Amino acid sequence: MPFNFPDLNESRWPPAISPLSVIRALKEDPVGTQHSLLRSLTSRASGTEWGKRFGFADMARAADPVRLYQDRVPIHDYEAFRSDIERIRKGEPDITWPGTFKHFAVSSGTASAGKIIPLSQEMLDVNRRFTLTVAMSYFEAQADPSFLFGRLLSVPGRIEDDVQNPGSWIGEVSGLQFLVTPSLIKKYYQAVPEDILFLPNWEQKLDAIVTHTHSMNIRAIAMVPSWAPVLFRKLIEHHNRVWRDSVSTISEIWPNLEVFFSGGVALSSYRSLLEEQIGGPINFVENYGASEGYISFQDIPNADDMLAHLDTGVFLEFEPVDGSGPRVAIDGVETGVRYRIYVSTCSGLWAYEMGDVVKFTSTNPYRLVVAGRTNEVLDTYGEAVYGDEARKALEKACDETGAQATNYHVAPIPASSASLPGHEWLIEFDEPPSDMQRFARVIDDYLQEINRHYVIRREAQAFLPPRISPLRRGTFLAWLQATKGRVSAQTKVPRMSEAREMAEALLEISGNNP
Repeated sequence: MPFNFPDLNESRWPPAISPLSVIRALKEDPVGTQHSLLRSLTSRASGTEWGKRFGFADMARAADPVRLYQDRVPIHDYEAFRSDIERIRKGEPDITWPGTFKHFAVSSGTASAGKIIPLSQEMLDVNRRFTLTVAMSYFEAQADPSFLFGRLLSVPGRIEDDVQNPGSWIGEVSGLQFLVTPSLIKKYYQAVPEDILFLPNWEQKLDAIVTHTHSMNIRAIAMVPSWAPVLFRKLIEHHNRVWRDSVSTISEIWPNLEVFFSGGVALSSYRSLLEEQIGGPINFVENYGASEGYISFQDIPNADDMLAHLDTGVFLEFEPVDGSGPRVAIDGVETGVRYRIYVSTCSGLWAYEMGDVVKFTSTNPYRLVVAGRTNEVLDTYGEAVYGDEARKALEKACDETGAQATNYHVAPIPASSASLPGHEWLIEFDEPPSDMQRFARVIDDYLQEINRHYVIRREAQAFLPPRISPLRRGTFLAWLQATKGRVSAQTKVPRMSEAREMAEALLEISGNNP
């Protein structure tokens, strides 16, 4: 059935001003921009349950709103919001933000058990302005409007009706954001119609996109980079099959492709592969955002860092990961320090820990890079598999196969021109499974069942099934002794790492390397 989309009216907030004017203003007064935003957020939410609980009205009037906010509002993780978000999904108003919500982003896990982030109409509007800012900033940097004279291939994520709140929508933030894309852009610039973009199965969706666009004048792409290698491979195969040709690069099919707008997953994991597949000059423009809001973008194409966008409805706070300093606002950060990032937003998140780690490369203007995650997670390719999910998957595989595992470590398999990305499970068995393929299949099936990000990538054949590497007994102990010095009952084995140093060391110790 075709997806029924809502009619969204233009909001009067934020003000309708030039996105580039916003960038210039925040560069001139970044601290003032953030302080004014905090006043606005606390004023707007002063009548909500959370606003009354913490006295937001006082903060909106205070001479130093940041200090009062940090004195009264503690850091919150998702569990502090979970029960209230369940009420919000049922349609209860004025809990964390004025009014009711109709859009919910799945930040991790599944719609039934994961982290659900409500998106207000205001947040949808500022996100739309952010994407326009990124495009206009690229145009200003290049001084060349040619990328506007063809079509944009934008591939948003999956969304669906929210069964817990009839009349509402839930899914990936990019899909929800597409709902408020201006109609003129959808009609005249977007390459793919909505009935294709919101097909529920990713494999079918990518095939349909390829069929629809392979003869188009595609000049810009906006998508999560983890999908692009699969899409490009399908495009080349389709072109050669239809035209009985033998092209090997995307530039031979889309010769006018100029820019790749990237977000959702770190571009660095895919850039070299994408450049190889495209086979011609291409500009990359990366942004850093999440379900909670947008934080930064590359105002200089192909730069190594991003400009912090301080006027996206997100008040930012930071705390050194190593505990060496206090919780600070933007005016308190220093370059080279790894910071946890906390956000307060126009969707009603307050001092919320995003779970990301950032590091500033400049404070005039404020520029940053994303340095990783604060907890155990494998998210190199957008799969977002958390430590507890991996542990439960391993336990289930052992239960169903009669295996016994004493230690394990999970590391990414890098993407390359010869291989898709995936996960390698390095496991020391006390009792190995009789059928290793079945053992891997149980892990794969379990992760697909409980993690929407993982299952989407597996459905689209953008991610390999788990690779199991059995290690000889004593491998982990030998690694601990070699790397930790003194080993005790409290010495912990890192269960996951987005780098492969530990994995390679374990394989070397075990004798698995050729």
